[in-house]
Amino acid sequence: MPHWLQLMLDSLPTLLWAALIFTVPLTLLSFAFGLFVGLVVALVRLFGPKPLVAVVRFYVWISRGTPLLVQLFLIFYGLPSVGILLDAFPAALIGFTLNIGAYTSEIIRAVIGSVPKGQWEAAYSIGMTWSQAMRRTILPQAGRVAVPPLSNTFISLVKDTSLAAAITVPEMFQAAQRIVATTYEPLILYVEAAILYLVLSSVLSALQTRLEVRLNRYGGFLEARS
Repeated sequence: MPHWLQLMLDSLPTLLWAALIFTVPLTLLSFAFGLFVGLVVALVRLFGPKPLVAVVRFYVWISRGTPLLVQLFLIFYGLPSVGILLDAFPAALIGFTLNIGAYTSEIIRAVIGSVPKGQWEAAYSIGMTWSQAMRRTILPQAGRVAVPPLSNTFISLVKDTSLAAAITVPEMFQAAQRIVATTYEPLILYVEAAILYLVLSSVLSALQTRLEVRLNRYGGFLEARS
């Protein structure tokens, strides 16, 4: 068996274990919390008082306008200067959550804003309150439209978790770096890590396609707006 293939096979369990224990949980938790933050921020942007709107707009501006790696460094290495000490995984979780929250808030704000005004009027005409109209009429319609961009954000997050290696989170990419430090085979190990990320992204892309097909089967974007 070629040396490079044997090295890949030997390192595969370590990389998969790091992905299972750190990469996957970090991705899922960051996206779930970020989606919640994004929904809250989007609702504030659309319906909140002006002072609060200014606050969340500033948050979105900072999060979208600065590199994610810099944000992670500020949380993990910068906050200890003011007495806030965080372990690597919680620091990465906070950083990814805030970053994803900013991006998803723009997606959610756009899809809610795309729902015709007549849908609000129809909901109010049958006696719904604002919260009932939002929950029963607006969000279900907006959710269909949001699936593709939110899915793309989730797939990007899977790859972005590799940045957590820079703040010592032992996820899949850092596991590859540690093996490289002992084997001195960076090309083979980094190619293997890239292949694993590619496989994860491809599986998620296939699931996204199936989800979109399923949603279209029960009423696509145009039907949701009618």
